[in-house]
Formats: sequence, C-alpha cells, structure tokens
Amino acid sequence: MSTPLRFVAMLFPHVTQLDLTGPVQVFSKLPDATVDLVWHRREPVETDAGFSILPTTTFAEAPQADVLMVPGGQGAFELMDDPIALDFIRHQAQGARYVTSVCTGAFALGAAGLLDGRRATTHWASHPLLAMFGAVPEHARVVRDGNVITAGGVTSGIDFALTLAAEIYGDQTARSVQLTLEYDPHPPFDAGSPARPEADQEQVARMIHDAEGARGPLVARAVARLRGGM
Repeated sequence: MSTPLRFVAMLFPHVTQLDLTGPVQVFSKLPDATVDLVWHRREPVETDAGFSILPTTTFAEAPQADVLMVPGGQGAFELMDDPIALDFIRHQAQGARYVTSVCTGAFALGAAGLLDGRRATTHWASHPLLAMFGAVPEHARVVRDGNVITAGGVTSGIDFALTLAAEIYGDQTARSVQLTLEYDPHPPFDAGSPARPEADQEQVARMIHDAEGARGPLVARAVARLRGGM
C-alpha cells in the first residue's frame, strides 16, 4: 500500500483486555499498518485484567482512522456517559472506512447513534439489549452491515480482525497472519457459547439476568439521551 492503513482503537478504564489486544495483535502484523490506542490522556489505563496499558495518543491528537475499533468490557458502558468519547467516535466514524466493535463495545457505537437499523452482535449475555438502540441483534461471531462490523464476545475479536484483514489485504495475507500467530484453537471443553452442549444453562440464564439488571438501566439512559439530542 502506498500509505499506511491507520487502525485507531479505543482504550478506556475497565476495558476487557483481550477484546483490545487480540485484534490489535492481528492488526500489528499487517503490511503498512499503524495502530494507535486512544484515550483522554497519555497515562496508563487499567484493564479488567488488573494490569494497565499505555495509550499512544489522545482524543485531541488522534489521526483520522481508516479502521475505528471500540472494544468492550464494563468500561464500554461507562463510555456511554462520556460525551467527549462519544463525540470522538461519531467524528471518527464520519471519515473511517470501517467502524467496528468487539464484544460490548457495540454499546458505545449504539450510544453514539451508529447502530440504528443495522444488524449487529455483541457478547451473548448482553445481546438482547442491543435492540434498545434500534439495532437488529444477530447471533454470530462477526456481523457486517455496510461499513459497520461488530464481533461477539471477547475471543470473537480475533476472528473479526482476520476477517477484516482478508477483506483489506486479501485471503493470503490473513492466512499468513493466522499462521504466524498460531491461531488454531482447540479448546478443552465444548462450552464456549450458550449453544454448545457443555455450556451450563443455569449460568447462561443467570448471566443474562444479571446483565439486564446491571446494564439495562445504563443502556436505557443512553437511549433517552440519544433520542433527546443531548
């Protein structure tokens, strides 16, 4: 490519680190790619795993993204109350070639008004709440609607990143990155989603119930703010 392809990924407190670092690891292996991690300030940001990651740029200084990515975690719901972060997402989305999310990062896209009428996915525990933003929830590892690409929960981010790599750079480049990273999952249990035979259905019901109770009011408040033009 004649000019570097710019990936800009949101970084925020309580981000699920694998939502962020899985796709970023893929992006970092692509030819002529640059990756920036953006937050309000250039200071360490604590993840949900207990360690911190250092942003490379700020909202005020970030370049225009070719690919904007918002990861998930509890912090993604906190972003819905951050007008500066939401304005950044909206502004970047106007010029980005792709607007993307991993896991519950989809809710930040929704709060920015970018999912209305679009098919989208997120982590299964919070999946039903997407409809509150006018999205059309779809159960899949990766869902594309126009230039908006959303990934399901956590590990789906690697699938998403390889899917996007194939679209931009071609299948052979994506295959090469997959091989380099030895992305060849063989989990010891068949319990990786609610539909799998070893998934604990009591845990599934409990997590969906807990997500609705804890996150539903936050989403409702963001929807009301969005519809009110605040």
